[in-house]
Amino acid sequence: MSKSRRQFFNYPGEVDAFGFDWGRLALTVGPEVNGARRFSGGVVDVNPGEGHARHNHPGAEEIIFVISGNGEQMVEDESGNPVTREVGPGCTVYVPESRYHSTLNTGDGPMQLFVVYSPAGPEQALRDLPDFRLLKAGGA
Repeated sequence: MSKSRRQFFNYPGEVDAFGFDWGRLALTVGPEVNGARRFSGGVVDVNPGEGHARHNHPGAEEIIFVISGNGEQMVEDESGNPVTREVGPGCTVYVPESRYHSTLNTGDGPMQLFVVYSPAGPEQALRDLPDFRLLKAGGA
């Protein structure tokens, strides 16, 4: 694929992904992918019965859009109290700056999300997790 096409159009299988025991994140937009400066984002696949642990992104907001599957999403309120809701296709979740959150796939099949971080960068901290592995583009 030409560099200009990669700059504007990306599929999750065309970019390196972050693999974890619970699933994967394929960044399809961001500084290292196509030069986006103010945000980054990509497709998250969460395995059935799995989820990512409670965490936050200091200094960044996040948008989570549920493409498919069903799950339980937790976002802490301004007092640090967990607010949990069942989510499914079409639901948009807003995670305020630095707020703790977690996702659990409660369905029988995969759960797919599209996430956006603003500003770009907090997703790079995922590389430090003990179960992180880099999945090369085009791999399984």
